[in-house]
Order: sequence, then structure tokens, then C-alpha cells
Amino acid sequence: MNSQDMSIVSLVLHASWVVQLVMLLLLGVSVASWAAIFRKLFALKRVKALNEDFERDFWSGTSLNDLYASAAQNAKSAGPMERIFASGMREHQKLRERRITDPGTLLDGARRAMRASFQREMDVVESSLSFLGSVASVSPYVGLFGTVWGIMHAFTGFAGMEQVTLATVAPGIAEALVATALGLFAAIPAVIAYNRFARDIDRVATHQETFIEEFSNILQRNLGAHPGSPSGH
Repeated sequence: MNSQDMSIVSLVLHASWVVQLVMLLLLGVSVASWAAIFRKLFALKRVKALNEDFERDFWSGTSLNDLYASAAQNAKSAGPMERIFASGMREHQKLRERRITDPGTLLDGARRAMRASFQREMDVVESSLSFLGSVASVSPYVGLFGTVWGIMHAFTGFAGMEQVTLATVAPGIAEALVATALGLFAAIPAVIAYNRFARDIDRVATHQETFIEEFSNILQRNLGAHPGSPSGH
């Protein structure tokens, strides 16, 4: 390679096959990482919007039975909070069908159903987060491996030279350093996105746990006043 030709494309093309393989891997990981970032960004935005819409309907004064009927009808398009609510109401009604009238048993059954639904919903919301965390932590080391290998390859090529100058060393070193640059290029967006999404997911989880407690309090009041049916709140 011409020592004056130091463009990125030339550096990549003249790198050893191991370094090129590392670069290709990091480029693929970077593309997958950005795809996961945009998917998660839109998914969290949709979760927040659906939760806010349901919570607005929930506190509008609509009866619990009407809300449950609507949630059952729109199960596929419902948000996490609405599905958590539907799980609690479904378990409550199943216990009532079994002629269970003890308020403590009814409330405990609804709470357990909502907690189980909450865990399922959070598993979905947290999907792809571990991938971003892995990209953020591993990519720099993969890039560093490519750099070390490239430097070793470059120096073995200089072994037979009688005179080594900066002009002869620089291209080989630069080729190797491109791998580290690609590793950072993949890792930095993943780190930023991981921290941002982790914070947003924690807020979603706290919001949904608060709703479970509020809905449980409403059920408790209704069961105390009307053991037969939680029709209002």
C-alpha cells in the first residue's frame, strides 16, 4: 500500500484478513444495534401512549366491568397496563364464579394475577436491552483484538526490512487502529441507548406497579362495600 494513501477505504482493503473479518463483524453488529435502538425507541413510545390512554379511561369514571369488556375485546391492541388490569379482573371473576366471597381471597387472587401479568409485560418491554448491553461492553474489546492482531501482522512484515521508517510503519498501524475505531463506533451508541432505555423502562415499571396498587385499593374498597361485584371506582 502506498504510504500516502491513508483513506479509510484503502486502510480497510489492505488490512489482513483477520482484521477485515473483525471489521465486518463490528459493522454488522453496529447495524443490528441501530436497528434494535430504533425498534425499542418506537416500542417504548407506543407503550407509554397506550398506558396513558388506558389510565385516562380508567380514571374517567367508567365502570370496571365496562373497562374489562373493552380490554377483552381489544386484547391484541391493548397496552401493558390494560392487560395487567384485565388479568386482575379475569382472576377476580373466575374466583367469584367458584362461589368464593371472601374479600381477602378475591383481592389476593387479583393481585397475584396482576403481578404475573406485570412480569410478562416487563419481559417484553425489556427485550433487546440485553443485546444493547452486550454490544456496549464487548465491541471495544473485539475492536481491540483486531488492532492487536493488525499490529502484530504489521510488525512481522517489517522483520525482513533493513531500515524501518515512520512512513513504512504508519500504514500498517493505521489499518489496525481502524478496528478499534469501529469497535467504539458500535459501542458508544449502544451505551447511550442502553442507559436511556433502562431509565425509561424503570419509569414504565414504576408506573405500572403504582397502578397495580391503586387498582388493588379500589377493589378492596368495592369488595368491602359490595362483596358481589366491583362495578365502580
